[in-house]
Amino acid sequence: MKLSTASGIFLAILCLNGCTKLPEDAPENPESYSGNPLFDGWYADPQIAIFNNQYWIFPTYSDEFRAQLHMDAFSSTDLSNWQKHENIIDNDIISWAKQAMWAPAIVEKDNQYYLFFAANDPQTPDRKWWNPDDDINHFGGIGVAVANSPGGPYRDYLGQPLISEFYNGAQPIDQFIFEDTDGTHYFFYGGWGHCNLGRLNEDFTGFEPWENGELFKEVTPEGYVEGSVMFIRNGKYYFMWSEGDWADNSYQVAYSISDSVEGPFERVGVVMSSQAPIATGAGHHSVLHIPDSDDYYFVYHRRPIPNESPHHRVVAIDEMHFDEDGFILPVVMTEQGVVTRKIK
Repeated sequence: MKLSTASGIFLAILCLNGCTKLPEDAPENPESYSGNPLFDGWYADPQIAIFNNQYWIFPTYSDEFRAQLHMDAFSSTDLSNWQKHENIIDNDIISWAKQAMWAPAIVEKDNQYYLFFAANDPQTPDRKWWNPDDDINHFGGIGVAVANSPGGPYRDYLGQPLISEFYNGAQPIDQFIFEDTDGTHYFFYGGWGHCNLGRLNEDFTGFEPWENGELFKEVTPEGYVEGSVMFIRNGKYYFMWSEGDWADNSYQVAYSISDSVEGPFERVGVVMSSQAPIATGAGHHSVLHIPDSDDYYFVYHRRPIPNESPHHRVVAIDEMHFDEDGFILPVVMTEQGVVTRKIK
């Protein structure tokens, strides 16, 4: 599939004013908008969800690897006013986490909230760690914590990583849990340019093997680096991922469309990339769909211009639209964000 010509025209029109032009029907009152970034602080990799008539965002705390030893969460009833829930999980709760607690992904099942995360930036013996002086034991991978409410308190569900091994060359980071229409929980994950797909078992303690007996199958699309996301619209499976280098302005989001949760995933085009003068390095996002509507929002991190550090990332939200053929139009960065929207 190729991106329609209308997509490029749409982006060009909206970016004539530096990608900050308001839609014609926008409210005049600036307080009617969420504003970007959504909340104070350096955060990345936001996972958005709706629980108990509230919006929730679970991001990575953006700092040096050794300082990434906790996660905060944020809740809102209108996408504009956000309450911070501090330290919902940290290395006191996850005793095997020594650094780099990243990329939370959350799912509700049977009135329990399962928070998946990566920790320790695990390496392989044949891959030299980028910092040769680092003395951290890189045993780690993807873990899971559980709580009775989205804001916690959480406890370590397994006492060890759910995945610590390298399957198909995929670093065990950046998980995304997708619940299909039949209730199956699919598990996308992987860094280092490889994406794996598994099926969680009933109690989320492991994985159901595929027909060939393997736990994971590789589904890596062209350009994939990390940060899987999936959603369904009009019976089609939209698979999204981040490309480029997380530390510079090459970072961006691309996508594919498939008839199956298992793919194949052929790259269609870019959803968001750097957009001066607002920000660069847009990526590792999630998608919010408002129930009983065709309204979608793109929640992502970006590097403000000017930027203060490789870790200076903030969370933003902008509208996501589709053309008449179902292709995603390039998402336009804004400073005003989206119109305040209470959950009905």
